[in-house]
Amino acid sequence: MQKTETSKQPLFFYGFVIVVIGTLGVWASVPGQTMGISTFTDPVKDALGLDRNEFSLAYAFGTIASSLLLGIAGRWFDIYGARKVATFAALGLALALAISSQSQVISAFILNILGIQSWVVPFVVMIICFFFIRFAGQGVLTLASRNMIMLWFDKFRGTVNAFSSIAVSLGFSISPLMINYLIEGNGWQKAWQIMALVLVLVSIVIYLLYRDSPEVMGLKPDGNLLKKNNKEKSDSERRQFTRGEALSTRAFWMYGLMLAFNGYFVTGLTFNIVSVFDSVGLTKADAISIFVPMSIISVITSFVFNAMSDFIKLKKLLYVMILGGIIDSLGLAFLSHSWGYYMLVAGSGIMGGMFAVLSSVVWPRFYGRKNLGAISGVSMQMIVFSSALGPFLFSSSLKFFGSYSVVALSGLIGLAIIAVFSVKADNPQ
Repeated sequence: MQKTETSKQPLFFYGFVIVVIGTLGVWASVPGQTMGISTFTDPVKDALGLDRNEFSLAYAFGTIASSLLLGIAGRWFDIYGARKVATFAALGLALALAISSQSQVISAFILNILGIQSWVVPFVVMIICFFFIRFAGQGVLTLASRNMIMLWFDKFRGTVNAFSSIAVSLGFSISPLMINYLIEGNGWQKAWQIMALVLVLVSIVIYLLYRDSPEVMGLKPDGNLLKKNNKEKSDSERRQFTRGEALSTRAFWMYGLMLAFNGYFVTGLTFNIVSVFDSVGLTKADAISIFVPMSIISVITSFVFNAMSDFIKLKKLLYVMILGGIIDSLGLAFLSHSWGYYMLVAGSGIMGGMFAVLSSVVWPRFYGRKNLGAISGVSMQMIVFSSALGPFLFSSSLKFFGSYSVVALSGLIGLAIIAVFSVKADNPQ
């Protein structure tokens, strides 16, 4: 962890600034998140002459490739700190969007040189574009911003994460509407270019305001929020696990697999949401209507359980998330029934809210702060990798079995396995 930067102690606890600016950093990752990319699906695939399956497969390959490098990005965080890593991630995402806005031109240029007409060229171009967009956005920028907030707090991680998660959820929920507005008003190429310019400005703000840890400013986690007579172990007194030691514990894999399941299921559902509802005779309006109530449940769940996470065992929260996944899967399997719709909304909201809790507070509490980047980077690899498989497995369920019930019911088997093995997934501290 970087400790070379020094400055005078501020008049107020700088951690409050970190929460706000770190949340802004997570917001800025939207172009690299599923909801930020899915809005571009139809105009981009049509411009490049790709069908939906080809475009989804390019997305999957690019995302899988990006996930393979996130472990390295986690080590960058531990070595260089949040400030440098997040700044370069924001600039990298801006560059990736700028290049992606020219994907049609690039594809046409290559096809002209080769003297052929083939879907393979734009397919490969989009794999490369998705690789950089997903790596910089969903991966590095999100990891650095979220981990930085966690480094600044210890006893109050859950509480501050509650407020940050609400802001992130609200920002993510309205982002598809804002992006769609940009696309309709300016075209998909110009929309990506505008977002790239905004990210350049965000990178400047990140460089000016991000701080790697409280120690670099002569402060301690929680600042003066913690009562002096608090007798619980401080973060510095806990064992600081290495990446290898963390990966040898059952807790890492159970929490990591559950977070990965959320990435897989939510991405698969979101990417195919219109088709999912159409498969049971429901309209596009019905499909879109799911996001508002789902976001409300997710925000409430996140706020309540983030605050509770400071005082109760995280394994209880893990089982709440597993329960949300079960409800979600049953809702998808029986979506043709009216109660299936409500189960899908409730399950998605609960699971999404619990993801916001556990993806942030588990790793520093269980394994310490020293190697947080390397440890959380492996978890992020699992999440991104599984999110790449989601759209493909969902569409394959429809293609080969005629419905999405098969992928939903198979998910229940995975959840049951996680539930059984999580019984002894205790805090290794």
